[in-house]
Amino acid sequence: MEPQQQRREIYWKQTGRVTVVLMILWFVAGLGVHFFARDLNFRFFGWPFSFWMAAQGSLLIFLLIVVAYVWIMERLDREHGFEEDLS
Repeated sequence: MEPQQQRREIYWKQTGRVTVVLMILWFVAGLGVHFFARDLNFRFFGWPFSFWMAAQGSLLIFLLIVVAYVWIMERLDREHGFEEDLS
C-alpha cells in the first residue's frame, strides 16, 4: 500500500472517531440532560440545573463541541499533511 493511501486511511479513521465521540457528547447534551431533567433537581448558579441546561448550558456545550471539532481537525490536518494553504 502506498504511504499516501495509508496516511489517508489513518486520517479518516481518526476523523471518524472524533466525529463519533463529539456526536455522543452532542446527544447527551441535547437529549440526555433534557430527558432526565426531573432527576437533575439541584441548584446551579441559583437556578434549577434542568432550567439552566435548557436555557444556557446546552448552547454552551454545543459551542464547545464545534470549537473542539475545529481545533482537533486542524491538528489532524497538520499531522497528516492535509492542511490548506490560505495564501
